[in-house]
Amino acid sequence: MRHPDPAGAPARNTRPHAPAIPMRVGTRGSPLALFQTRLFLDRIRAVCPVLRNLDAFEECEIATSGDRAQEKRLAEIGGKGLFAKEIHEALLDGRVDFAVHSLKDLETELPAGVALACTLRREDARDAIVLGETCRRGGFSGAAWDPFSALPQGALVGTASVRRQAQLLHLRPDLRCEMIRGNVQTRLSRVASGEFDATLLALAGLKRLGLEAHADVILDEEEMVPAACQGVIGVTVRADDVELRELLTAIWDPASRAVSLAERALLGALDGSCRTPIGAHAVLLPEGRLRLTGLIARGDGSFLIRRRVEGAAGDAVRMGRALGEELFRETPADVFA
Repeated sequence: MRHPDPAGAPARNTRPHAPAIPMRVGTRGSPLALFQTRLFLDRIRAVCPVLRNLDAFEECEIATSGDRAQEKRLAEIGGKGLFAKEIHEALLDGRVDFAVHSLKDLETELPAGVALACTLRREDARDAIVLGETCRRGGFSGAAWDPFSALPQGALVGTASVRRQAQLLHLRPDLRCEMIRGNVQTRLSRVASGEFDATLLALAGLKRLGLEAHADVILDEEEMVPAACQGVIGVTVRADDVELRELLTAIWDPASRAVSLAERALLGALDGSCRTPIGAHAVLLPEGRLRLTGLIARGDGSFLIRRRVEGAAGDAVRMGRALGEELFRETPADVFA
């Protein structure tokens, strides 16, 4: 079976590997992470019928540093790679055979020996506003076309994302943003209890958990540029594991691959961390074209630029790098501090 990208194909001198059954899949233990892992396993069973009637997989829940440290922003404790660090370690030392991630949580440069083997079809990449009871009682105070009009003057919005915070404050400097961490259910409960007037969540996670009804306002990708690879599930393996890499090639969604390459290239060109508000969203157009939107901002919303490019989908990486470099040139140095 040929790899879809010759540059990413296993090298000829890598060792063949016939994985033992059951194969062990590493995952975080949150309800969303477990759902995404089972979605991936259902997909691979559909492609490989011989695995359907076997106990072919064993889920291995791995607690990550990002899961354990819930009281601080990720930027303060080491960045989004903390959601994958221990999973990478388990993969490299052989405790798991492959691992399932939200691709937006993976570093743009993976550790030596770890390879991205495939991505699944992207779920809805948009963000959604979840309103508390106070906002619902107040109704929409602005024009119907203003998606932020449901947030009253001075509303307290809970978010751990500097990307969301920057875009919100750029449009609505009257709002107050405070840090909120935890899984999707925890964040919903903190809004429902009145601790926050509202929060923002990825619509993909709400849909996958059957909680889409909590999405009171769905934000267009141009109103709130999503995080790079939001809504994409990625699977990692050991780089020298030829058999698994070739097996997983069969479920690599070509559309998600193209948009992910562009968005991750943009992020890499900006050397973005959790301290830097960066958005990236690519979409495939007819006739093999790709449109990429990139955004960078200051955390308080006082500076924000958004740029867009179009080109051939086969040039996804080049487009992402070029747009990232353009954004970098137009951004004040303090934004990256």
